[in-house]
Amino acid sequence: MRLTDYVIIHIDGASRGNPGPAACGVIVKNGKGEVLAKVGRFLGRTTNNLAEYQALLVALNHSLEEGYYRIKVFSDSQLLTRQINGQYKVKNSKLLSLYFRAQGLISQFDKFSITHVKRENNRDADQLANSTLDSV
Repeated sequence: MRLTDYVIIHIDGASRGNPGPAACGVIVKNGKGEVLAKVGRFLGRTTNNLAEYQALLVALNHSLEEGYYRIKVFSDSQLLTRQINGQYKVKNSKLLSLYFRAQGLISQFDKFSITHVKRENNRDADQLANSTLDSV
């Protein structure tokens, strides 16, 4: 990959019970749509919103570890995307600590964006999060 290329990342968090058993899914693709990585992680017992934030943190950490410094993140969580973009305040103290961790990581990227997408446009990340949850 060239230094000017963007990496496209779809993320999703899933919690059964809210709070309940939770997992996240992260799909990383190059600009041609080729899958570079799939990361599914079991998160233990947590809420859906916390799982969404964990998915973002996994994506950010993975990108930095792989040397991807220009990323476009897509999530079906309107709350997450609007909080990260500064449109909503973060009032929940547990989310606030994850928000600050995410902002610290985001500051290390040359280019970063996060965009809300409809659930049907985030199927692969959703399936990965749920299959990760099913496997435990």
